[in-house]
Order: sequence, then structure tokens, then C-alpha cells
Amino acid sequence: MPITNQQVAGHAFLRQMYDDPYFPDHVVDQGKAILLRLCERIEAERPSDLQSLYALAQASTEEFNLLDREFVAAGSEIETVARECICEGFCFVATAYGFTQADAEELTSGRDW
Repeated sequence: MPITNQQVAGHAFLRQMYDDPYFPDHVVDQGKAILLRLCERIEAERPSDLQSLYALAQASTEEFNLLDREFVAAGSEIETVARECICEGFCFVATAYGFTQADAEELTSGRDW
């Protein structure tokens, strides 16, 4: 499903991680795909309130929890820089879809990274 939100479609997700050689691009690509799938789910399901958005974000957070293993296997990890970059991605997505009051901690509340 192509993204229809033009703000999202033109956004460079996880740019800081791509710019840092510590993070392998092929694994960062998987993280970018997680955020884009979140956008697709938001466009398909059209959550009407923050709780619904948080539920969708939680599923994506779980995907990042699993992706951390891929980072470790590639000699990297989701550490401070990555955490901040990923959380910024979640916040960008929430804002782009009109959820300006979304709380960053709630968006990624299930994270173990």
C-alpha cells in the first residue's frame, strides 16, 4: 500500500543512523520499513484517538525489539543515538497524522532498547 501522506512520503526516516557507520544500512533499512508499515497501518485503520494510535505504535515497537537482535548480530545495537532517532521517527509519524499531543514515551512504551 503506497503512503498517501505527502509529509511522510518525503521524509528521510532514521537519517542519523544511516549517517553513522556504526549502524549497518541493511539493518537500518529494516527499521525504516517498520516505521513505514506503521504509517500504512495508520492510513488503513485511521485511528480516531491516542489510545488507538498507541496500540498501533506498540506493535511497531515490538518489531523494533526484535530488530535489536539483527543489530547485535551485525556488530551494532540500539543504543542512545539509535533510541533517540527511532523515537523521533515515531513522534514524526504521530505528528504527520495529526496526533500532535502524542507522548513519545507512550508511543514506544513497550521498548526494551
